[in-house]
Amino acid sequence: MTELHRLIEALRTSRGFAHKRDIAAVLGRLQSTTGHTAVPNGDDCAVLPDAAGDGHLLFAIEGLMADFVEAMPWFAGYSAVMVNLSDIAAMGGRPLAVVDALWSANEADAAEVLAGMRAACERYGVPLVGGHTNLHSASAQLAVAVLGRAQRLISSFAAQPGDRLLMAVDLRGEWQGAHPFWNASTSAPAARLRADLALLPALAEAGLCDAGKDISMAGVLGTTLMLLESSGVGARIALDRLPLPPGTPAWRVEGDAAEAARLRWLGAFPSFGFVLSVRPAHAVEVMARFAAHGIACADVGEVTAGTQLQLSLGDAEATLWDLAESPFIGSGSVA
Repeated sequence: MTELHRLIEALRTSRGFAHKRDIAAVLGRLQSTTGHTAVPNGDDCAVLPDAAGDGHLLFAIEGLMADFVEAMPWFAGYSAVMVNLSDIAAMGGRPLAVVDALWSANEADAAEVLAGMRAACERYGVPLVGGHTNLHSASAQLAVAVLGRAQRLISSFAAQPGDRLLMAVDLRGEWQGAHPFWNASTSAPAARLRADLALLPALAEAGLCDAGKDISMAGVLGTTLMLLESSGVGARIALDRLPLPPGTPAWRVEGDAAEAARLRWLGAFPSFGFVLSVRPAHAVEVMARFAAHGIACADVGEVTAGTQLQLSLGDAEATLWDLAESPFIGSGSVA
């Protein structure tokens, strides 16, 4: 079995893929409730008309796994805010305000989570305006929601055959312990964090990008699958074009440890990471804008007609997923 086939097998059975596939059951029960949104369910945010102008209001929410909140309460609180802000940026928006819902066993345990949320809000310059708190819960639970505004949208439903697939990721970070979290946020200058997130709405407003998603717990390839499914398209991706974080062995390096390190990266949840589907005429300009901010951005493949996400590594090629045979999150119209 080649490394490519081992990676595909590991990704298909990964926790990140499993949790994303849970979305399908929920989406199927919500389809009749989406009449007031500008895009279907399945995008990074709900999109609502903005009564104050010609743009859109964006509304997102993220819940965190209980074991994560219990093991790393401060970073969980920080991450809950950070990932919501990433969702807003992924749709071409700028954040307005954050609210939270926190369940904890006592005030001392809650304090670390709240401190993390406060730190993220201060560093990204977004107010935490309210929420719900329970300090008598049997287990730690946390959800955070954010409201934002976009003039022009970046959507999961807008990728087109012929688009270039770009991976933009901040590699100026480090792994968060043994967890699959690449943290390029908590030690970065606040001004840089705000400017980097503002890149996404600037791309949308300049007409350079209208399709994409932020890289979530399903990693770069699971995120790409969600984008493709929503848009009703397929893609080809060359794994050896993906940017790798410092210390990760290059794709040509053999061995179990090297493969494990690359698999970890493929399943990583980066603090700043996006998959963008960009018209070929705009790809160079988009990559240059990220490069100007010190953010790695690479052309990793092409959007195709069809339903398959095909991967290549060296001379090997294989299909990671065929959406016609098995929906991923159930957000698309592929048959």
